[in-house]
Amino acid sequence: MPEMTDPSHTEAGGALQGLRVIELGSLIAGPFATRLLAEFGADVVKVETPARGATPGGDPLRGWRQLHRGTSLWWAAQARNKRCITLDLKAQAGRDIVQRLVRGCDLLVENMRPGVLEKLGLGWESLRQINPSLVMVRISGFGQTGPLHAQPGFGAIAEAVGGMRYVTGDPAHPPMRANLSLGDSIAALHAVFGALAALRHRDATGGRFDGTRGGQGQVVDVALSESVFNLMESTLMEYSVGGTVRERSGSSVPGIVPSNVYRSAQGEWVQISGNGDAIFVRLMRAIARADLAARPDLAHNPGRIAAAAEIDGAIQHWVGLHSAEQVVRAMREADVPASRIHSIADICADPQFRARGMIERHALADGTPIDLPGVVPRLSLTPGATRWPGPELGAHNRQVLEELGLGAEDIEALRRDGVI
Repeated sequence: MPEMTDPSHTEAGGALQGLRVIELGSLIAGPFATRLLAEFGADVVKVETPARGATPGGDPLRGWRQLHRGTSLWWAAQARNKRCITLDLKAQAGRDIVQRLVRGCDLLVENMRPGVLEKLGLGWESLRQINPSLVMVRISGFGQTGPLHAQPGFGAIAEAVGGMRYVTGDPAHPPMRANLSLGDSIAALHAVFGALAALRHRDATGGRFDGTRGGQGQVVDVALSESVFNLMESTLMEYSVGGTVRERSGSSVPGIVPSNVYRSAQGEWVQISGNGDAIFVRLMRAIARADLAARPDLAHNPGRIAAAAEIDGAIQHWVGLHSAEQVVRAMREADVPASRIHSIADICADPQFRARGMIERHALADGTPIDLPGVVPRLSLTPGATRWPGPELGAHNRQVLEELGLGAEDIEALRRDGVI
């Protein structure tokens, strides 16, 4: 078991220390983007709906997938390092507090349906009047413009519209999805990149992190569908030039040979990627097929594409005679990229992940030990860190409101009126 993370190690500021962020988001794309910012030191204030009687309130993700004492285990990672407050944005007092937060922040991230914030008086045109240097990241299914902009859009729909689902799976079966929210996560990564690019522009036009702010703000418009489309490699170019529509190809990659999944003698799956010219030769020799290594027509990828079935058959025959461990060992000795297909249990036992600190041990509020994924990427001077797991609903209400200048009576009145 990993050692419990030393809290003293997590007190360092990180590369984004001083960056103040408001999150008006829920579920995956927006919160994942702010999670990444928070991991590198940004002060993220996440706004959630307050509980109402039997209605639990808060980000719906708190109740998604596997729960521990009523709260999602996912929450511990998705909301780590964030300060969580509750506000009823339908109440004027709640919207007033958001506006007060905006005055002193650098970045606002939201992933509501386009038009919702405008109806609340919290759209871009309103908020830029309060803080002209604000960078507002808007994540939605189809973007803020276009004929579908007002339609709801989830990651699964983005994967379908953006082309990812069409090319995923076996050609003899319906399109498949990964058992993950890829569309949302891909959009979140684009959102973080867009946010940092916009902040770079803000700083180049006079902005600062020291509380004076300044500089030119702007909107970062992130569409889930476009973010997925942006990862579709050469599919557009192939279609525009030759009319080629890439189809599903199972576990292989069209036009890159050999790169496939092969089954061992015990039924375990191994990925082998021998598609470099020199690597292919080493791979063939490792599986005792020096004849294929020496064939001139297989020396380069175009020739190997034409003989893909023959090459895959030779590799599968050899892999099928050995255990997965033997296969991976032989490939590594031959300097050929290969790996077993890892489950999460395999990842937790993997010495490479352990050596890199990718399995962090923390504790939930009730003391239950929990592992969180390590922070990536790694910065040599200002690395990211986990300072605390996702907090309880409204855990930072008093702290954040006091920072805005509200007194105890004001806070109690907001609580009494159901605003927080």
